[in-house]
Amino acid sequence: MSDASGCEKNTTCGQCDSAGTCDAAIQQRHAEEQLKAKLQSIKHRLAVMSGKGGVGKTTVAVNLAVALAKMGLKVGVLDGDVHGPNIPRMLGVDKDGLRMGPNGLLPVTARDGVKVMSMAFILQSDDTPVAWRGPMKHSLFQQFLSEVDWGPLDYLVVDLPPGTGDEPLSIAQLLGEPLWTIIVTTPQDVALLDSRKSVVFGKTLNMNVLGIIENMSGLICPHCGGKIDLFKTGGGERSAKELGVPFLGSIPIDPSVVIGGDAGVPIMYDHAESRSAEVFKRMAEDIHKKVQNSHKA
Repeated sequence: MSDASGCEKNTTCGQCDSAGTCDAAIQQRHAEEQLKAKLQSIKHRLAVMSGKGGVGKTTVAVNLAVALAKMGLKVGVLDGDVHGPNIPRMLGVDKDGLRMGPNGLLPVTARDGVKVMSMAFILQSDDTPVAWRGPMKHSLFQQFLSEVDWGPLDYLVVDLPPGTGDEPLSIAQLLGEPLWTIIVTTPQDVALLDSRKSVVFGKTLNMNVLGIIENMSGLICPHCGGKIDLFKTGGGERSAKELGVPFLGSIPIDPSVVIGGDAGVPIMYDHAESRSAEVFKRMAEDIHKKVQNSHKA
């Protein structure tokens, strides 16, 4: 009799043990146990999502992670974008290589002790494309979580690619509950339509939706300090109210945020006193407070 994988039990195929259990099944159980053990050392798992690309989700994820680390918390960042992994570049560790430690693969450590793992560390060059289907990406995430020596973390921030496809589904399955999520959007109607789908997606998978962040919410004039509404404003807050989730705040367009991200120096590093950095700091404090209060309830 064959099982679901087509393996003939009690044969001499060499792939089963004396009890008739396939090596693949044993390896899967081992991987699951290893994952469970690693997750026990991570207090809070925080996924940063967006309904569509180009809304600055990775910029938000990076600066929130640094802001949390500056609060004295132990933070790791998992780059969940297999096809466009930008986290190492934005944290200034894209030239670093991976090393093995006694307890597994060591994540690269950025400033303020932020630990980073990304597909970018594995690729031969920045121009190397990754043409993978869902199962391969799921396997990679499982390895990044179970075979990487993250050590004890207060937060593991997962930067997910846009949409509600393979990567968010895999991360939700692997990280389990409780899993917190933040939705990043811009004020345009098209972006808001997609971000609303992300909120419903999170609720459907029993993710704890911490709220919506409206990025690129107006441009602060560098000369007079006035605000110019390039892409409208307020849409993120309206959507949050309609969907019954918190609104975490607005982030204005700031050229220094873009410049810092491209240079591998997030604005939270060297310009923590700036207006934009203060916004990220307040959001990080609010997020941490919400998470802490939920555990006390």
